[in-house]
This record gives sequence, C-alpha cells and structure tokens, in this order.
Amino acid sequence: MADNHQHDHAYMHEHGIAHSHGHVHENQKAVINRLARAIGHLEKVKRMVEEGKDCSEVLVQLAAVRSAIDNTGKVILQDHMRHCMVDAVTAGDREAIDELCAAIDKFMK
Repeated sequence: MADNHQHDHAYMHEHGIAHSHGHVHENQKAVINRLARAIGHLEKVKRMVEEGKDCSEVLVQLAAVRSAIDNTGKVILQDHMRHCMVDAVTAGDREAIDELCAAIDKFMK
C-alpha cells in the first residue's frame, strides 16, 4: 500500500472544531509525485516566457500544467471521499460534508 498518513485521533478543522473521524491519504506519494512534476513543468513554462518563446506554445504548456493540477485534485478528492467522508458520514459530521462542498466550489472555479 502507498505511504499512508492516518491520524487516529480527532483532528481540527481550519477554524478549530475537531473531527471525530480519521484522516487517510491513500495516494499521498502519488499526489506528491504529481505535484513535483507539475511544479517542474511550470518552471519550464516560466523559462519559456523568460526566453521569449511563442505565446501559443506557452499557452499550450500552461494548459498542460492546469490539467496536471486538476487531475491531482481529482486524486485528492477521491481519497477524501473514500476515506474521510465515509468516516464523517458514519460519525454524523455534517460540518465535514459542508466543508467538502465549499472546497469543491473553490476547486471548480
């Protein structure tokens, strides 16, 4: 199994309210690797701009970076739904569900 990061104790919302369920990152290593690749690709785009490369080429590369970030977000969301949200629903943690909805709204903008 991938490097899991799990808290068996209650963890805090960003505003200080504790959850009663665990927090699992089943694909943590894969997410970190995807982010590292996206960062490297974005650095390449920055160099392209610094070198005065064609704007069309830069835009295509930026689209690739955006796609990589969106796909990474999907992996994180899937992990969150499969683990954290299952636990939150079982525990009756409506606030965790509301927070997920708010996070999805921000991610989808």
